[in-house]
Amino acid sequence: MFTLTHYASPCPEPVNSQILQMVVDYLTDISMVAIPPSNLLYNIYQYAIGYEVHLYLEALGGGKGIAVELIVAMDEQDPAKVIGFLLYLPVKDDPEACGVTYMAVHASHRRQGVARAMMDDMLGRYPHGELTCAVEKVPAFEAMGFQVRGVRGTQVLMNTRDYSTDGLMGVLDVASIYSSLEVRQIHTYLLNKHGKRAMIDAEKQRDRHFDQMARKAQVFVQNRLA
Repeated sequence: MFTLTHYASPCPEPVNSQILQMVVDYLTDISMVAIPPSNLLYNIYQYAIGYEVHLYLEALGGGKGIAVELIVAMDEQDPAKVIGFLLYLPVKDDPEACGVTYMAVHASHRRQGVARAMMDDMLGRYPHGELTCAVEKVPAFEAMGFQVRGVRGTQVLMNTRDYSTDGLMGVLDVASIYSSLEVRQIHTYLLNKHGKRAMIDAEKQRDRHFDQMARKAQVFVQNRLA
């Protein structure tokens, strides 16, 4: 069993650190890039996505000028252990709407209703929810009340209603993370370790992977909405 805690202000550091560890561990599952661990660029995306989530956790409470909320699932037998989290952004000018940013459940607690409970909690606060996900995850979100609405990049766009909100959702500008000193240092380390040819091949593999995901999402949505 598990308990849920809702945060609209910064949460305790032990909770933050466990959430960030889950982001690093489950990067392929939770990020839009879905880059596999076999790709040499994987460590770059681990850092970048982890830092992005770190910034959103810092933004809880409105300190960065945007609305951010968090639902955390804790193990009832071990109350200090985070087994899942759902990070989402309420929409300005639409008190019923929000957008899911990141969600993960610890591998040891999957298929036990954790994701469904966190999503139900969020939709109880903001019934008009929107998210993007990989094609493979569409059935799971349909079971939670979402419906396919379109394509966004490599992902399927889903919504609890048959239209998107007209309100504005504040997001952090995270593009600069990929040009940061830390990312350049990781890239230099990987370049020195594996060589220029291997890194170029990794970039080509990543780009092919993105293209395949985008085509897969487009075909799926076209067939679903036809």
